[in-house]
Amino acid sequence: MTEITEVPSPFCGIGTDDLSIQIDGNTVKVIANGCAVNTPLFEQPISDTSPRVDGKEVSLEAAVAKAAELLKDTKLPVIGGCSTDVNGMRGLLALADRVGAVVDQMNFSRARTNYLVLQDSGWMNTTLAEVKNRCDVLLVVGKDLESFAPRFFERYLWTDAMFLEDSSQRQVIYLGKAPSTEASTSPNGNKAKVLECATADLPEVIAVLRALVKKHPIRAESVAGIAVSDLQTIADQLKAAKYGVVTWSAGQLDYRQADLTVQTLSEMIKDLNDMNTRCSGLPLSGKEGDLTANQVCGWTTGYPARTSFSRGYPEYDPFLNDSRELVANGEADALVWVQAYNTASIPPMTDLPTIVVGRSGMVFEKEPDVFIPVGTPGIDHAGHVYRMDSVVAIRLKKLRDSGLPSTADVMNAIETQCRLG
Repeated sequence: MTEITEVPSPFCGIGTDDLSIQIDGNTVKVIANGCAVNTPLFEQPISDTSPRVDGKEVSLEAAVAKAAELLKDTKLPVIGGCSTDVNGMRGLLALADRVGAVVDQMNFSRARTNYLVLQDSGWMNTTLAEVKNRCDVLLVVGKDLESFAPRFFERYLWTDAMFLEDSSQRQVIYLGKAPSTEASTSPNGNKAKVLECATADLPEVIAVLRALVKKHPIRAESVAGIAVSDLQTIADQLKAAKYGVVTWSAGQLDYRQADLTVQTLSEMIKDLNDMNTRCSGLPLSGKEGDLTANQVCGWTTGYPARTSFSRGYPEYDPFLNDSRELVANGEADALVWVQAYNTASIPPMTDLPTIVVGRSGMVFEKEPDVFIPVGTPGIDHAGHVYRMDSVVAIRLKKLRDSGLPSTADVMNAIETQCRLG
């Protein structure tokens, strides 16, 4: 039995790196600094270690050969899931280039909300280190931040800061959803200010808030059940802040043209920076390899991870290259699903030839043609993943010897087999 300290997590998105882990053979137990997000994913047991072809156990070499055979002569294979580490994503892109596949990270339809804004008008965003050291007013829009990252406040708000004398005096405001725990309550007992409204009403509420920041007159007394006077108070707090931060989760803005809401927030942040204050955005992401996939695809091809290699070069289209739509519409002729983190994230049901490169323990509605269990980055092998602010690649540790290959090993082996075969 071994205890490993200062363990970084690939699961929470915020760069938690202080977990203590106990290893007993292949059993992993979080003994300190776990949370509702990290602990279950670290402690997920290994239930299968052998690859399967048509439901029967085979060698890794046989499974790789079968996967390459299924991809041979395909016209438009798709690679979905894309939940892996940096090296796994590099191997995945090499395979996509080899077979002319569409690459699509499973959370991209949500991330697209942010990317459309970034591409159209740009934004002014910050880092977690800046939040920790400078933020004095935090506005959380449309998201229960505690459920996304239970230790966010402990790690980045209620802790020592370089440029604040008393971090417990920071102001936290929730707009849209209320917090689910007391994590946002400061050490001296100050609770977050909460203005609740339906998610579908956020476009109107945010538009009014920006208008108030710009001192435009608002004749209405309330919007979506929120008093305009309360929104004026938020506007005044943001303008009075030394370093305000506005955070949101694109995945929670579940309505049409949600990118316009993010754009309004981003433009409001620019407006505030034209005044006598500083303000930055902080999009919430980084779980299940979504940000890692987009970062690696970005510096490899110039585009995020909804990119097609079917013409022999990368073509980005955030709508047409949706892997689930390509599968559902019968445009794709093979599916590769890569998911090294979450056993519950299984591929869509399809009659297409299906190859799953996934975490041990996956249970399928329909057994794929090929299933290759792989190790999880940060548990079964070392690696790198990007945290939510996209500026730091966290260096992950190997905690145990499970004998499982990495995603990079498998993807590179399939690509080599496709090239030689």
